[in-house]
Amino acid sequence: MSNYLLAIDQGTTSTRAVIFEISSHNQWRMVASHQIELTQYFPQNGWVEHDAEDIWQATLAVCRQTVAIAQITLQQVLAIGITNQRETTLVWDKQTQQVLGKAIVWQDRRTSARCETLRQEGVEAQIQHKTGLLLDPYFSATKLEWILDRYDTDRSRARAGHLAFGTMDSFLVWRFSQGRYHITDATNASRTALFNLHTQQWDEELLALFNIPRAMLPEVVDSSGTLAFAELDGCKIPITAILGDQQAALVGQACFTPGMAKSTYGTGCFLMMNAGDQPPRSQHRMLTTLAYRLNAKPTYAVEGSIFMAGATMQWLRDGLGVLHHASESEALAATVNKLQSVYLVPAFTGLGAPYWDANARGALLGLTRDTSRAEVVTAGLQSVCYQTLDLINAMRADGVVLTTVLRVDGGMANNNWMVQFLADLLQVPVERPVSVETTVLGAAYFAALGCGLFSSLQQIATHWNCAATFAPSLTAQEVFQAYHGWKKAVSRITN
Repeated sequence: MSNYLLAIDQGTTSTRAVIFEISSHNQWRMVASHQIELTQYFPQNGWVEHDAEDIWQATLAVCRQTVAIAQITLQQVLAIGITNQRETTLVWDKQTQQVLGKAIVWQDRRTSARCETLRQEGVEAQIQHKTGLLLDPYFSATKLEWILDRYDTDRSRARAGHLAFGTMDSFLVWRFSQGRYHITDATNASRTALFNLHTQQWDEELLALFNIPRAMLPEVVDSSGTLAFAELDGCKIPITAILGDQQAALVGQACFTPGMAKSTYGTGCFLMMNAGDQPPRSQHRMLTTLAYRLNAKPTYAVEGSIFMAGATMQWLRDGLGVLHHASESEALAATVNKLQSVYLVPAFTGLGAPYWDANARGALLGLTRDTSRAEVVTAGLQSVCYQTLDLINAMRADGVVLTTVLRVDGGMANNNWMVQFLADLLQVPVERPVSVETTVLGAAYFAALGCGLFSSLQQIATHWNCAATFAPSLTAQEVFQAYHGWKKAVSRITN
């Protein structure tokens, strides 16, 4: 008899649900999937928002439609796993269920000035020591502070327990459980700049720094186990996994040994390496975060975040109009010399790691009269690879020991030209799994672990399969030449 798992991937540009069938011999098969695109709102320069109600309705719709496509009933769903866009911040009224304004998306930069003020006050070292994060609008704390300053200035409603803060996982669980569970898993908590990695608790000093009442925060739970129960169309289904999207991809790539690393190329790019049971501290502006937490035992990770990956290709398509479809980029790049001197620095919303320059803006450099759309599109693909090398070099400077391969996933990882250029730049083999949709797979794997279908991480690892390996083809001198041009381009737009 088969078991069925429902995995929900609540992302930045879409919400998707997938039904996995697991046979009695533990064979996995994806039997149905449904996705709904989401509207992003840009009310001011640097502001990015979502309508949380739209996300909730989309989540309900994809769950129902996926179950219908699979031709099963909700009663046959053994468990639910949730993975979500991280850092996106919202506050809702517990009594009315209404969200205060719109959700502030992780890409939003409205709190840049606040972060700079705090940096000048000398608190960044304290934040980094406690949370593993840096002072940046990317993380939830200043977003939450901004929402409260607008909607609950004196914090009276929050202190009285009438308001709830959550990232998207918290909000979905709250709605699924009809308000019975206000929780977040440790991976999502670790992205708020309010969670102490060492104590595994919300940090009172940081809450005071950002003037955030403790009463509005969710309970922090493990990433797998019986975490809550969803009530959907009359069925009560256990939620047995919650993970931030990049941690879910790490699980989906079976990076369970310290030194194993994956890089996900979706809207942004996120390089994450398993760091084991002790939290390392970066001296080169990389992030320390939680990879996952099982049975109250944390496993840590080092991470670098790039804000624009697939979003760069989307801009080339929709903003600049040099692509009809992102898939055209592979053929165009094949016509261009890899060592071209055109560089696109996609700092449309600032630069992430290791620069962390919220005020940087994009630039296209090295243009000549014979530059065509092919060179510009290729520069877009290359920018993602150059930024990945920035992250790898920062890790190496921190003394972090990487394994000898990098595993890649996400939509852009289907582009063979880009993955090959990535291997060329990094000078290490790059592996692409059979399925690049590792985020939703990671949520399903941990849901299976949480309900007993898997007994260990090692059992999960046996399900990882490599589809293609890309070996480096450029010389070290060629890489130096190309990367030197990139660093020079970046220096033109950074402080």
